[in-house]
Amino acid sequence: MAHSTVSKAYRHLVARINRFPQGAPPSELLYAILKMLFTEQEAEYVSLLPLRPFTLEKAAGIWKLPHKKVRCILDNLTSRGLLLDIEINRRPLYLMPPPMAGFFEFSLMRIRSDLDQKKLAELLYQYLNVEEDFIRELFTVGDSRIGRIFVHEPALPEALHLHVLDYEKASHIIRTASHISVGLCYCRHKMKHLQKSCNNPLNTCMTLNQAGAYQIRHGMGRKVEAAEGMDLLQQAYEHNLVQFGENAREQVNFICHCCGCCCEALLAAKRFAYAKPVHTTRFLPRIEPDRCTGCGKCIALCPVEALTSTDGDPRNREKAHPRLETERCLGCGICVRNCPSKALGLIPRDEHLITPLNSAHNVIAMAIERGKLQHFLFDNRVLWHHRALALVLGVILRLPPIQQMMAQRQMKSRYLEYLIARTYMTEKGS
Repeated sequence: MAHSTVSKAYRHLVARINRFPQGAPPSELLYAILKMLFTEQEAEYVSLLPLRPFTLEKAAGIWKLPHKKVRCILDNLTSRGLLLDIEINRRPLYLMPPPMAGFFEFSLMRIRSDLDQKKLAELLYQYLNVEEDFIRELFTVGDSRIGRIFVHEPALPEALHLHVLDYEKASHIIRTASHISVGLCYCRHKMKHLQKSCNNPLNTCMTLNQAGAYQIRHGMGRKVEAAEGMDLLQQAYEHNLVQFGENAREQVNFICHCCGCCCEALLAAKRFAYAKPVHTTRFLPRIEPDRCTGCGKCIALCPVEALTSTDGDPRNREKAHPRLETERCLGCGICVRNCPSKALGLIPRDEHLITPLNSAHNVIAMAIERGKLQHFLFDNRVLWHHRALALVLGVILRLPPIQQMMAQRQMKSRYLEYLIARTYMTEKGS
């Protein structure tokens, strides 16, 4: 429980953060982090903002301040990664990102002189890696996940290349992005301040499309073209880094190049493997014992410790064949690419995972699973206009039946029930 002396402004800000599906459990550490990032006045202002994108005029109405002053506040917050400014239908709009993936990362994706990044890194490490409530809730609640793994494409045999969809390829996401921003890896930068980092490259984190354009505008990352993005992807392959990206098929906002020692997603994959904290690829490695020499390279390189040594005489390397724990395996293909005896190959999993269409689809699914759907329909205590309500309900109607039932229970809405029933009748008729 957070200390009772915390001001109302920060308590209100935490309540606002926790209206979003990717919230943050209150604790002394969280309040200390927020005090570093937001002034007390900023905390109060941001706590009043809606979840959905809003205009300058909307913020001015909520805060009851002149437009000129509101613009200064918004510009200051966006320059520090605490709000996003985006363009929808040629309209400039603002949006508060969740803590992760969001303003926690933005705070360490560049070198800043206005912030004690070493102290912030220490607080974030304690909150995320020691206290664990935040990471456990972020990665294990419900079935929807914030991110997914991309397969190492050079590890795919020619026959499987034909079965990999474009959105499952990091190369396709990078080549087709409207904007690519490259910044510091938040995770390795944080660990560097704690003297726990590895020797993998730091300038690897890719923010894409509208989110990439935002970072480029505010100097949070370096603008690169697709060709350089592909070079960075190749560099990540050579360093055996795992590609972890937003769990969406369209307009993917980020691709990180992760190591198993520093990166939050892979650390969560090791700690909470039972809950499948990240969506894996559609592949698994197959081991051919007759070819295996027992060198142990695949075991050493696996970023989530999904490969272990079989029992046998440790003096006889030929008996030290790898054993795969399929529940832990990401299907990244790093072990396959690095096997010197070609004893490993990728094969399709029996289960085919469904990837949400876009960020909105995934966020609404997470909101349903976490009991927070009402916050999207009654944003800032006021019902959305009909177009926004139709957008949310449209996403709901594309969800699997079980999730639709969960949405009905949360909303207790006869109108939603009617829409879902109507959809099924239409599908039946067709």
